[in-house]
Amino acid sequence: MQGTFHFPAGLVRWLVTLVGAGSLAACGSGDGATPPPNTGVVQTPVAAMEIQPRDLSRHLSLSGTVEPRVTVRLAARTSGAVEEVLVEAGDEVEEGQLLVRLDISEARAELARARAELESARLDYRRAQELRQRGVVSAAQYESARVSLQVAESELALWRTRVEFGSVHSPLKAVVSERFIEPGEAVQAQSTLFELAALDELVIRLGVSELDVVHLTTGQVVPVRLDAFPDRTLEARVRRISPVAQIGNRLIMVEIALPPEAAAMGVRPGFLARVGMAIDPRPNALVVPTAAIGMHEDRRYVYVIDDGRLRRRHVETGVTRGQWTEIRDGLQSGETVLASNPLGMREGQAVRVVRLRD
Repeated sequence: MQGTFHFPAGLVRWLVTLVGAGSLAACGSGDGATPPPNTGVVQTPVAAMEIQPRDLSRHLSLSGTVEPRVTVRLAARTSGAVEEVLVEAGDEVEEGQLLVRLDISEARAELARARAELESARLDYRRAQELRQRGVVSAAQYESARVSLQVAESELALWRTRVEFGSVHSPLKAVVSERFIEPGEAVQAQSTLFELAALDELVIRLGVSELDVVHLTTGQVVPVRLDAFPDRTLEARVRRISPVAQIGNRLIMVEIALPPEAAAMGVRPGFLARVGMAIDPRPNALVVPTAAIGMHEDRRYVYVIDDGRLRRRHVETGVTRGQWTEIRDGLQSGETVLASNPLGMREGQAVRVVRLRD
């Protein structure tokens, strides 16, 4: 009987392993299989960003108090006691309306004297004219009578004006915002009697920084919201921009005029107004992180990630808003760029994106 040959156990295990490895290799050679990683190329982990349009507009947000554009502190033009006050604080007055009368008895007496002296001077001048025609008086006597008449006329005009100062009238259509006198008080010339506010022109005066004021122009539309009317937005306009900055804070005063119908809507001086608007509008700007921009030979560049490698791209930059810088030329929407500092990176370097920045 033929004898049976037995393979050593270690040899059998080696053959099984070899056959299994060959089978796996044959199965891995089919179409669509994932190739083994190329362990010969080192990929640097980086943070990246996909270029998308962003709103890079500069926003202005300020608040101020509603004020009348024209405020008049009406003063007395002569001294005297207050005889009668015809208006109260809060009253609306018309242009030319009588507001107060002062006791000017002395001025009236002087006016009566000036009238009598004028009449006497007129008689003397007429007599001198007649005598001059007859050749009785000299030319010097005639000129003296003429000059005396002129002096008397001037004196009458002076006291007539002082009597008129005893009646104080409103110089404009306005509201009496404050009243400082009562009947019986003695006032001196230049003493303040009333404060008048013209409510047909309401404004907001704001201090604006030099960075923002360069984007404002006279006549520009400005949306204004009032705390008293939170659901209503008024369409105001820039009325005036101060030509100089204030000493100390370097703010430029900007006067914003509310619409003419604001007072009729119930807006009053003293209301708090808020201005919120976009200035220097850039609603669809392409931006990159400011830190991702490098400089080489006086030209700015960023690294675009193309097929896993860095490609240097020269760009033209615009404004910077916080951490973002506008790209005017050199990039297109949808491209992916390195989102971190480009120092230490090089052209063609293999990278692997581990974080996609928003």
